[in-house]
Amino acid sequence: MAIPFYYSYRSLLTRKLTTVLTASGMALVVFVFAAISMLAEGLEETLVETGSYDNAVVFRKGALSDIQSSISREQASIIENAPEIAIGTKGTRLLAKEIVVLIALPKRGTDKPSNVVIRGVSDNSMTLRPQVKLFQGRLPRPGTSEIIAGISIARRFKGAGIGETLRFAMRDWNVVGIFDAGPTGFSSEIWGDGEVLMQAFRRPVYSIVLFKLKNADYFESFKRYLGGDPRLTVEVKRETRYYADQSEVMAKFLRILGASLTVIFSVGAVIGAMITMYSAVANRIGEIGTLRALGFGRASILGAFLAESLLIGLAGGFIGLFLASFLQFFTVSTLNFQTFSELAFTFTLTYAIAFKSLLAALIMGLIGGVLPAIKASRMNIVDALRAV
Repeated sequence: MAIPFYYSYRSLLTRKLTTVLTASGMALVVFVFAAISMLAEGLEETLVETGSYDNAVVFRKGALSDIQSSISREQASIIENAPEIAIGTKGTRLLAKEIVVLIALPKRGTDKPSNVVIRGVSDNSMTLRPQVKLFQGRLPRPGTSEIIAGISIARRFKGAGIGETLRFAMRDWNVVGIFDAGPTGFSSEIWGDGEVLMQAFRRPVYSIVLFKLKNADYFESFKRYLGGDPRLTVEVKRETRYYADQSEVMAKFLRILGASLTVIFSVGAVIGAMITMYSAVANRIGEIGTLRALGFGRASILGAFLAESLLIGLAGGFIGLFLASFLQFFTVSTLNFQTFSELAFTFTLTYAIAFKSLLAALIMGLIGGVLPAIKASRMNIVDALRAV
């Protein structure tokens, strides 16, 4: 015969203070775990959404990011003639040769410098990235020292707002527009004419060649085309995979950090749950004896006390997850370990993170309640009734 679930629920309400304190400790653990998981998920989502599955990126073999890559003009011309590249409405190939460099800019309010990506683009760069929309102002005129800034850069860095001027590469650059690329890494970049930027930085090579495939299934065919030409020391990846790889190191670091902090904090939460449940057992010895005398078995007593502990864990889990959900309204910036540039992104809560957070809370409740529950179930009926 099982003890009604309502009994466990009512038992928790009679010890409101200890129940709230224990659930709060578990809520803190869940909050930390969920927050760091959301941070890692937001970073990965930002970089994955930066790319398109139909696009491919060619870069120098062995390079880990745009910053480290270099492709000569001759190699870019060879790549441009590949038959797998899509043709646009104007009869031109949907291909962009881009240069990517880093500069240090001071932040608004603090004057603290941080690395920012400067991307030299060509005519097809925005066509290949439909997620990039002009938010304010206009596009730069080709052949001029005009630039447009991503919305995240314009908000956080001095001189990056529309109508302002930035000084780098020994010349002044006028910000004539702001673009919004949504939750992608492009919102944390500055764009300008590729050829002008190559001259300004005295860089005779491109960083990457980006193009759209005629058909997404042509990727392997293009890969064989590159491998069969001895003049090319490059490799190719789908754009989605290319940017996802750039988030791998940082995301892995955040997840390891989150797991480590969760384990450390959960020790205290489990001890708190254990103390709460041992106290409950000590205060209800006579009650346990009465339940046993009424015919409830050891398994029923064990289940009732475990249910109480799991309810505390579940309550803490929901509270922690509820508080963590508000982090989605905040945007954070950090240094991308792969590119050494600043990247802005938001906390992202997914169903998987919510499930793992609640599971962690239940596990803490289970571990914290199992020993007190076993103690309660092993009590002798006669000895327990003497306490009545």
